Amino acid sequence: MHRTIFTTPVVNTLLRAGSVAFLKWKGWTIEGNLPAQQHKCVLIAAPHTSNWDLPYTLMVAFSLRLTPYWMGKSQIFRFPFGGIMRWLGGISVNRGQSTNLVAASAAALVAADGAVQLIVPPEGTRSKTRYWKTGFYWIAHTAKVPIVMAYMDYERKLSGLGPEFIPSGDIEADMVKIKAYYAQFKGKNWQQFDHQ
Repeated sequence: MHRTIFTTPVVNTLLRAGSVAFLKWKGWTIEGNLPAQQHKCVLIAAPHTSNWDLPYTLMVAFSLRLTPYWMGKSQIFRFPFGGIMRWLGGISVNRGQSTNLVAASAAALVAADGAVQLIVPPEGTRSKTRYWKTGFYWIAHTAKVPIVMAYMDYERKLSGLGPEFIPSGDIEADMVKIKAYYAQFKGKNWQQFDHQ
């Protein structure tokens, strides 16, 4: 995969040290890690209820030595912002070749060389939502990679990586299990997060 802010020497070291120090100063506890042999996975980013989720997610990713990426429409990778978007972990997906973003994202994940943790917020929005979008599930299922249940609990100041989940293809049964796991966590604006 291309170099990102997470794999750039010196920058990575400085930002990791700063992230660890800031989170410790704020009283956050960071838990978990990826299995050594797990090079590709989809990370659920939940609960996603605030603009603060992004900076905290980046700091947690630095603290855990992750190499996260995210998918974006090819239009946002055009000059002059393309280089910056890629450096921030963006992967361009050409929807002109595939009207199915899930299929295109899964194909990009399979084709990637090196370690890739694809971050996908299941709600798809910071606003209150009753239903989770299922793209993260089908990307993992199609690419045949596990889902890693990342979490951020503002009430307990607890964040990290939970267990791996292997999609069975029975999305209704699997989503019940996934949402049951996330029921224990509270986002910054937890009233907007529906885990039912």
